[in-house]
Amino acid sequence: MNKKLRTVLSLVAVTAVATLGLAGCSSDTAGGGDKPQIAYLSFAVTNSYDSPMLAAAKAVAEANGAEVTVFDANNDPKVQYQQLQDAITSGKFQGIITQPIFGTGLTDLVTQAIDAGIKVVNMDQILGPDLTTFESQVDGLSGNVVFVPTELGTKLGEQVVAACASQKLDPCNVGYMYNIKASALDVATKEAFDAAIKGSPVKIVGEGEGFFTPSYALKAVQDMLQAQPGINLIAGSDQSIQGAVQALDGAGLTGKVLLVGFGGSSTAVAGVANGTWFADVAQAPATTGKLAMQQLLAAIKSGTVTPGTNPLSGLPNNGVITKDTAAQFTGEWIG
Repeated sequence: MNKKLRTVLSLVAVTAVATLGLAGCSSDTAGGGDKPQIAYLSFAVTNSYDSPMLAAAKAVAEANGAEVTVFDANNDPKVQYQQLQDAITSGKFQGIITQPIFGTGLTDLVTQAIDAGIKVVNMDQILGPDLTTFESQVDGLSGNVVFVPTELGTKLGEQVVAACASQKLDPCNVGYMYNIKASALDVATKEAFDAAIKGSPVKIVGEGEGFFTPSYALKAVQDMLQAQPGINLIAGSDQSIQGAVQALDGAGLTGKVLLVGFGGSSTAVAGVANGTWFADVAQAPATTGKLAMQQLLAAIKSGTVTPGTNPLSGLPNNGVITKDTAAQFTGEWIG
């Protein structure tokens, strides 16, 4: 992907998904015929990170004559569990793509689907208890296209340390933004982050939750700044950093607080390039959706099983976006 990164990423398009009245289920296909029927279990269709993933997956399906039914859990793991159960028992689908909200909670159902002869590919989030690997953790899974949360946390922590060092801050007072603090993803990311900053001048003085939404992050950062006016840096996902930008602007602190994010959105790439963000750690949602659908269709058509795939493995500079490397990246989502 190194030299062809821009070409690959330029295929991204954001699509709207028509919503049906059934509990969080949506579809833009009528179904039927000899076309492979695919169930796509999204954690949240309206999430700006998920939209290009879904768009890329649907583009591959359409190009290969498959029909996709989208199940939108809207960040509710109980709803997603029921949706997966419904997809299995319907008898309609030859393939399922899972994008887990709570990975260990879906493993038994995924095993049931595989035992029923349904091909399953997992993507984006870890399906299983080990958040340090992109390898499959469920026997019989046809593909597993995921990033590794601990690697993300390590890179984020390293860039926070570098940002603090760039201003010779000791101590460096950091506001850390979770997405959903209790989630396995956030727990694993934060543990790796803490290990990366250990022994450095970095000191976490405030925490908040962004819920993958800039407006929620805006309020959380406003509260943090009020409680800890001496904050030097804010770290979190791209949506959280977008909220932080607004909060800092409102407080008259633009340019006075360092920003380090993760997500690799077009907003982040531009921010790093122009110096308003110090650094960002890239993710690749469109590439993830494309690879997952390709692997699922290969499994349906020929029984192909694809080993675990890290969609970030080919990114420039090990996926770390700095002012010097920003020109090598094109965001796969808006942010």
